[in-house]
Amino acid sequence: MLAVTEKFVSINGEGAHAGELAAFIRFRGCNLQCSYCDTRWSNCRTARADMMRVQQLTEWVSHTGVRNVTLTGGEPLLQEDIGSLIQSLMQGGYRVEIETNGSVPVAPFIRSAYRPVLTMDYKLPGSGMESHMCTENFACLGEHDTVKFVAGSYEDLLRAKEIIDQFALAQKCHLYLSPVFGKIDTAEMVEFMIRYQMKDVRLQLQMHKYIWDPQKRGV
Repeated sequence: MLAVTEKFVSINGEGAHAGELAAFIRFRGCNLQCSYCDTRWSNCRTARADMMRVQQLTEWVSHTGVRNVTLTGGEPLLQEDIGSLIQSLMQGGYRVEIETNGSVPVAPFIRSAYRPVLTMDYKLPGSGMESHMCTENFACLGEHDTVKFVAGSYEDLLRAKEIIDQFALAQKCHLYLSPVFGKIDTAEMVEFMIRYQMKDVRLQLQMHKYIWDPQKRGV
């Protein structure tokens, strides 16, 4: 059984497949408390959720007619049966993307024959959660995966560059800088990328927050 707080079809707002339709499944619970979290309502243990079986969720995805599936949260990898859901969906021919916060070891999920695409955060100092990052995860990344840095200050940008260089991430996966919504001037982020010649990094805005109200759910 998996604790699902919402499921819906929308466009991917970020990552390598931003702008593409996807079936989203959001799960209850998170082990972090980021300062800028926009899904806090879904993260606590008492959040309202439907307890659903793998088969039920696979059937729901089938009924959407969409081929991309995004498993998100909170932190989806905390769900006990998430591996079984990934396998069921991938056996059905779906492209499965996991949005993970970077604190949970991903190695168990890439050793399977059914390997999802990872969109993994690295929490910068402004999040208040950097000490929880599992940097061993970087060794598990491949060319289809993404590391996303959500920055809210110039100091965050400097730290993102340091991590990218330290772990040679540009040679491993896609890299994105994203602003904390309403906290940093995006022009400043572009100027930073120019100054440090970050030619292997993309700036990405959270598309759904510009299309709909930033607080709107189910998008």
